[in-house]
Parts: sequence; C-alpha cells; structure tokens
Amino acid sequence: MVWQDIVMMIMNLVFALSLIPQVYHGFKEKRGLIKIETSAPTFMGLYAVAFSLYTLSLFFSAISATITGTFWFILFVQRLIYREA
Repeated sequence: MVWQDIVMMIMNLVFALSLIPQVYHGFKEKRGLIKIETSAPTFMGLYAVAFSLYTLSLFFSAISATITGTFWFILFVQRLIYREA
C-alpha cells in the first residue's frame, strides 16, 4: 500500500460524504436538483477513474471513487425520475 492510495481514498470519501445531504434532500423533496449535464459526465468519469485506479492496484482509492461515483449516479437518476430543477 502506498501513501497516495490512502490520501486519494480519504479525499474521495470526503467528497462522497459531502454528497449525502444532496442525495437525501433530493429524495425528501422529490426533486432532481442537479442537471443531467453535470451528473452524467461526473459519474461516468468517476467510474473511469475508479477502473484506472484499480488497474494501478490502488484498491482503496478505486473503492472510494466508486462510492463517490455511485452518489453522483443517484443524483443523475433523481433528475431522470423527478424531472424538476
């Protein structure tokens, strides 16, 4: 394990934790507040980064990037379902 893996894991988890209130608010208010043009490339990019990190054997970073990407995917789905900004 390299120290870069730990740093990237921690920062990705901070990013994921910061999205929890947004995801919760979207479900609570039944509103998709994040534009598709923002959420779609973000979740796809994070999944691509996670795959790249995995191929570099940075497993903790890959897992945390996948978690963050999943929160962005949830925001994308909320926008599709609720269709309201």
